[in-house]
Amino acid sequence: MKRAGAKIKKKQQDVVRFLEANKIEFEEVDITMSEEQRQWMYKNIPPEKKPAQGNPLPPQIFNGDRYCGDYDSFFESKESNTVFSFLGLKSRLASKAEP
Repeated sequence: MKRAGAKIKKKQQDVVRFLEANKIEFEEVDITMSEEQRQWMYKNIPPEKKPAQGNPLPPQIFNGDRYCGDYDSFFESKESNTVFSFLGLKSRLASKAEP
């Protein structure tokens, strides 16, 4: 069981590092400390995004109440340079004016 926890922690740190590096404001919610937050997360993940068995594992990423996706979706968007779109944010590149 410890290995699963370590994998989850590494994935969470990967998401947090990306958000911090890109100066994206976020709130990290520890669902192990709050039954209310855990239930909110489970309730707000679209049924088609939930695993066939068991509960979805963190990290699950939301922009407010809008579900963005899980870590695998985040990682895929990072690899294809579409994270801002994945997060429902305007790309920083679009706002930088070229001289």
